Amino acid sequence: MSAVEVLARLAVEVAEDQWGLVTRAQALAAGVPPATFARLVAAGALVRVAHGVYRIAGGSDPGHLDLRAAWLQLDPLAPAWQRVQADRVAVVSHRSAAELYDLGDLIADTHEFSVPVRTQTRRRDVRMYLRQVPPGDREVVGGLPVTRAHRIVADLLDGHEDGSAVATIAVQAVRRGLTTVDRIAAAVAPLARRYHAGDGAALANQLLSDAA
Repeated sequence: MSAVEVLARLAVEVAEDQWGLVTRAQALAAGVPPATFARLVAAGALVRVAHGVYRIAGGSDPGHLDLRAAWLQLDPLAPAWQRVQADRVAVVSHRSAAELYDLGDLIADTHEFSVPVRTQTRRRDVRMYLRQVPPGDREVVGGLPVTRAHRIVADLLDGHEDGSAVATIAVQAVRRGLTTVDRIAAAVAPLARRYHAGDGAALANQLLSDAA
């Protein structure tokens, strides 16, 4: 099989359902010889996005490219569509999740994920939180598993983010129909005492009034 045929196969079998991206591990598992893969990279047919993650040249920009590459690196062999449907999956969370929803103005200069098991990475711009995100607290946004808005608010408060910044996210999320006051109240209830509120409902109302 020629290099052109190999590239076409990767594009259809892997990259098409993975934002135009393919990992080296996926390519080798699909039977691509290492030398052929290297030739495709050298020829510019595959463009390196991050260590072990490549983009099919000429494809459209899916947005949040580096975040997507960082997520693929956490499990470079499994295809994205398969991982998204799994119960135990790394979920985009905290500031990174807020950025994906375009909520608030916190700068996501670190890629943040909530992971169900300890996961290793050499990247200094990736931060992971060891926690299982239940199905009701996540959804798929742009092909990535992402914490829902009420969970973002709770996670950011738990991480001691600036209260006014979190309040802005809460208000925007409610106004856009991404969540409700009741769901935020339930999510932040365990943090009520820390923030000197009587219960989750009081803390949620405090957040919404602070940003009003």
